[in-house]
Amino acid sequence: MKFSILATASLFVASASAEVYFKEQFNDEGWKDRWTVPTDWRSAAELGEWTKTAGEYYADAKDTGIQTGPDARFHGISAKMNKTFNSSEGKDIVIQYSVKNEQSIDCGGAYIKLLPGGDKFDSAKFGGDTPYAIMFGPDICGSNKRTHVILHSEDKGEGLLIKKDIPCETDVFSHLYTLVVRPDNTFEVFVDNKSVRKGKLEDEFDFLEEKEIKDPDVTKPTDWVDVKKIPDPEDVKPEGQDDIPSEIPDPDVTKPDDWDDEDDGDWEPPMIDNPDYKGPWSPKMIDNPDYKGPWIHPMVPNPDYKYNDKMYAVCPDGCSHVGFELWQVKSGTVFDDIIVTDSLEEAQKFAEETFFKKKGGEKEMHDKAMAEKEGDEDEDDFDMGMDDDDDDEYDMGDEF
Repeated sequence: MKFSILATASLFVASASAEVYFKEQFNDEGWKDRWTVPTDWRSAAELGEWTKTAGEYYADAKDTGIQTGPDARFHGISAKMNKTFNSSEGKDIVIQYSVKNEQSIDCGGAYIKLLPGGDKFDSAKFGGDTPYAIMFGPDICGSNKRTHVILHSEDKGEGLLIKKDIPCETDVFSHLYTLVVRPDNTFEVFVDNKSVRKGKLEDEFDFLEEKEIKDPDVTKPTDWVDVKKIPDPEDVKPEGQDDIPSEIPDPDVTKPDDWDDEDDGDWEPPMIDNPDYKGPWSPKMIDNPDYKGPWIHPMVPNPDYKYNDKMYAVCPDGCSHVGFELWQVKSGTVFDDIIVTDSLEEAQKFAEETFFKKKGGEKEMHDKAMAEKEGDEDEDDFDMGMDDDDDDEYDMGDEF
């Protein structure tokens, strides 16, 4: 999604006052000094590796990211941000990065985490049990293909998963994922700069208790009748109902003329369904005259409900690091173009400078390679057909 010249100019104006807490493009070898692999989280045999690469298909070989490998490994890595983000400042928090699952991933995560900890953050032990403020990004395993959005709740002391799944991209190309959490307690998710979900935090996450609860002092009356139908007391089973068999001998089949009872045993005709059999008898049902309808538990205001105007404050004590903590059955995901800022406009400007510059060229290189591969396969099939014809000709010569 490209911007007009006017829109692009407005981005530069709006981003002038933006705060950028973290930015990473992985285009230099210094990335290894900025990022730390958690060697104390898992054994060396369990941990995967991170490789700087542009991937198999790209617009510019110098525009690199970091790629997971090998298969069936845990992948962990984290970096300290340039500046700590604190929710108490009442600013938007914007997390954006690109993901390229060029391995046609079948099962594995590709989400990023925003992490608190400050100087106490232990990069060497960063893993699944490390507290996080935000977990965001695609996660694919079998038929489950979704974009995770999990936000930390200070009141509940846990991460809250968005109630309704957000789809994620599943092809082999780079895609841009953007999350915005705003101090008016709203959020928005973008994929490739297109809004795919937005709303109120209270509606999409379980930050708040229910406004109403079932009245604990009221129970269903013992004489409440909620059975809608009852057997008709005047309906009587017909006489002889139980004497009707479910099957009868087939009247159209007779004993074969050559049947010998002594040699073949007693002849028995085949059985067929009895057209007069109506199944087990049961009385017809009628409306219950005492039926009162379904009992509805009366609701009362929940005494534990209280509105929290700080739902957005996922980093009350400050967030200082970003990281990836993943399990991938089939590795090969390339991560790139990470930014953490307080301005959506700044993130979009960064996307124009990075992601959108390579998106078209990446697909062109992929499509060209696929076309060449298809052409080579067609040529191989033709050559194999010619070889078979030559063999047939040789065999016919031997016959003669």
